[in-house]
Amino acid sequence: MKRVAIFGATGYTGFELIRLLLSHPRAKISVLTSEQYSGQPVDQAFAPFRGKLAGVAFGKMEEMLTARFDAAFLALPHTVSAPVAERILSRGIPVVDLSADFRFRSVPLYESVYGVTHKSPGLNSGAVYGLPEAYRDGLRKTRLAAVPGCFPTAVILALRPLLADRLVDGKGIVADCKTGVSGGGRSPSLGFHYPEVEGGVRPYGLPNHRHNPEMDQELSRAAGEKVAISFVPHLIPMVRGILATCYAALRPKVSEEAVAASFRKAYASEPFVRLCPEGILPSTKDVAGSNFCDVAFRVDARARRVVVVSAIDNLVKGASGAAVQCFNLMMGFPEEDGLRQAPLFP
Repeated sequence: MKRVAIFGATGYTGFELIRLLLSHPRAKISVLTSEQYSGQPVDQAFAPFRGKLAGVAFGKMEEMLTARFDAAFLALPHTVSAPVAERILSRGIPVVDLSADFRFRSVPLYESVYGVTHKSPGLNSGAVYGLPEAYRDGLRKTRLAAVPGCFPTAVILALRPLLADRLVDGKGIVADCKTGVSGGGRSPSLGFHYPEVEGGVRPYGLPNHRHNPEMDQELSRAAGEKVAISFVPHLIPMVRGILATCYAALRPKVSEEAVAASFRKAYASEPFVRLCPEGILPSTKDVAGSNFCDVAFRVDARARRVVVVSAIDNLVKGASGAAVQCFNLMMGFPEEDGLRQAPLFP
């Protein structure tokens, strides 16, 4: 049984980590940090966990850095996360970081995208991008996992097999994505305030959403050449979920069966990527509350284009579920531990 700490436990991703880890057979939550709720018992501060974490209280981050635990999840903002990771790693304790601080292979790229100076650049080269479907072996060996952004998870899983197998052109790819308001975080923000969102759909972050370079980085790595996609996120009036619809030009003579074979090769044995049966397209409702990513494609023979659709829960496979998946690989646990929950329906 591993004692785990969650730094930044009262945001939406922190809540999801608590929920998932409570059902983990090999992990015990021993440390939770929150500046706002410091000193309060968890089940008193947050009713959903009543009776589940008796004796565990929130503590201030600085005080908890020296507490006893065997692994740490960092659900902290970028720039805050990096120095915390450095201090924990110096104790020989593995870290799963949900911020953007270690996602980029290039420190200057991270600094230009986020407009900040990296607080712990020396750790960057040892971090492994936390997408198990691409970097499972690396995650088994690392002490620092960098969980991908939610949009990149949905888009990369949709496009990576086709680019790796050179079935689509790396130029002209478009990713049109819809997301629920929980992606804006728990802190109040007018743009993500539900009364402002309900009844409407709007794009945002154009043309330089900070997840775009993350997608380009990983898709270029898969393709073996530079890929620069057009990414358009839209906010829709729901709480959870991301639906990514991705458009790419097929290379000459590539057949529909070749596309299907590429996805089967990539995902047939993956525990959390589900290829939809014939006639079914992904829906955010079908993955809500789960760590699944549902994927389907259609070939437009007239336009010589493939349309790939993926759906994830942005708080689970797009954040905390992926973090637990990384943790399992780093600890040598079965990859599905704590993640066997079926989707919620309706």
